Amino acid sequence: MTSGSSAESDFYCHQAIPGTTPVTVVAETEEVLAFEHTNPAYPVHVVVVPKVHVPSLVDLGDGGEKLLGKVMAVVQQVAAQMEEEHGAACVTTNVGLYQESRHLHFHVYHRGESEAQILATYSHHDS
Repeated sequence: MTSGSSAESDFYCHQAIPGTTPVTVVAETEEVLAFEHTNPAYPVHVVVVPKVHVPSLVDLGDGGEKLLGKVMAVVQQVAAQMEEEHGAACVTTNVGLYQESRHLHFHVYHRGESEAQILATYSHHDS
């Protein structure tokens, strides 16, 4: 399951992907898993991960750009579904000291604002 993994704990490789910790699957392909965050920071919070160990966005390990493209396709699918259902979505990943888990993962989330709150915050100058 984990090529190039380190000795440190990897929640995604060791628990979420093999099912040791049950997760609610949102989308899944042969190489990518998207699931509801087990400790969400937002009202709607999904995590998208490759099923093999990939260290980070800047260190793709053995996965390479081809796998990154497959991960991004699922991120796009989840974000589009979230936008359709809630009117907006955020997509983030972290690198370096900001990256708590050393396994590439993207957060796709809706913060819970109403449409009026979102429009008041972002104004949509380019529309």
